[in-house]
Amino acid sequence: MTTDPGATPGTTPNTTAAPTSGVPSVPPAGRAVRGTIGVTLAVLAVVFIAVNLRPGATALGPVLAEVSASLEIDGTVAGVITALPGLMFGLVGFVAVSLGRRAGLSLTIALSLIVMVLGLLLRPFAPSIWVFIPFTALALAGMAVGNVLVPAWIKRHGGGRTVALMTLYSMFLTVGGSAGSGLAAPLAEAAGTTLSAGDPAEGWRWSLGFWGLAAVVPLVLWLLVARRTGHDFPGTPPQDEPDRPLRSSPTAVFLMVLFGVQSMNAYVQFGWLPQMYRDAGLDATLAGALLSVVAALGVVGGLVMPTVIDRSRTLAPWMIGFGIATAGGWAGMLLAPAEGGLWWAILLGLGGFAFPTAIALIPARSRQPHVTARLSGFVQPYGYIVAAVGPMAVGLIHAATENWTLVLILLACSGLVMALAGLRVSARVYVDDEITVQRG
Repeated sequence: MTTDPGATPGTTPNTTAAPTSGVPSVPPAGRAVRGTIGVTLAVLAVVFIAVNLRPGATALGPVLAEVSASLEIDGTVAGVITALPGLMFGLVGFVAVSLGRRAGLSLTIALSLIVMVLGLLLRPFAPSIWVFIPFTALALAGMAVGNVLVPAWIKRHGGGRTVALMTLYSMFLTVGGSAGSGLAAPLAEAAGTTLSAGDPAEGWRWSLGFWGLAAVVPLVLWLLVARRTGHDFPGTPPQDEPDRPLRSSPTAVFLMVLFGVQSMNAYVQFGWLPQMYRDAGLDATLAGALLSVVAALGVVGGLVMPTVIDRSRTLAPWMIGFGIATAGGWAGMLLAPAEGGLWWAILLGLGGFAFPTAIALIPARSRQPHVTARLSGFVQPYGYIVAAVGPMAVGLIHAATENWTLVLILLACSGLVMALAGLRVSARVYVDDEITVQRG
């Protein structure tokens, strides 16, 4: 396992960049979407892949009880299932940049969508948990590649529209997550009464399978994009010395921590928050609706945060607010989960603004497209490994204590960690400057 997927030598030089007075010039920020791809196709491709990169993971939480009953699994195995998104996003994310370098960003994203569609369409037919888990992992592997490469693709092709495309990407990423959680229980209920041959308990299969069909749309769009772009992995500018590894950049490391802790909170919410509400006495549909409130507020965050980042000298007040909201939401779930359920969902949703912020900071804290690709391949895989610990630990602690008290105390404390990491990346600092070897 490499510690920096983009640091390996041998990348194709960017022939458009010529050195001046011994100092390598900065290559263009990215090919404008008006050229080879076209603005309309670029926007559609970004929007539809963003919508489909989360439902395969978020749709599972609201129907986890039904899946567990149908496949006869206990709380420990359920914890493993809820940990799979973070685990697969992390492990597969480590190789995403290398795959993108070999096949090109656009083609690799298109191929990852093929893998995702296959996994999402096959897992509803799983007769046992031992078939369900591999197909889920296959779908998540396809999503993982998109997670890492789409921000790099936007930096490469966005040109003057980079902020606008990142805004669309961040916003519709959360739209998809919200749709997955909000529609899961209603789709399962409707399918259980009309499509499940008299067995309403099997409606979850149709609910999960719906997202495999939906993912065919971005697959077609990205095949068109790949045909038009060819090999489009950004080359590195000529230089005498290779860049330092990204672990030497404080901005990269703390951005990874911010991303990881927020993602951990997000996947605990996707996997366990509906069950917390159900244990407090709410029904499955209302529990899924409250989770969709959390995810829907992320839509607002995705809409506003890329512009806030682009225009702000510091994000410190925002980062403190994200941490306080996250801690307050989990504390409320501990004190009055049913009575104040909507308020705690709103607080957790506001704390979730940290997720589109971390995503948007990847291109915002890097100048050159090849650094963006490396940074995305560092922040997201390691961050998702951190995120994978959360849902699994929640399952184990809950199974051991048979209540949510310790879980909620630990989650409230994570808000403080998130705020501290966010403060470190608040200033307008570029990773390029922190990893460039200074020459005399």
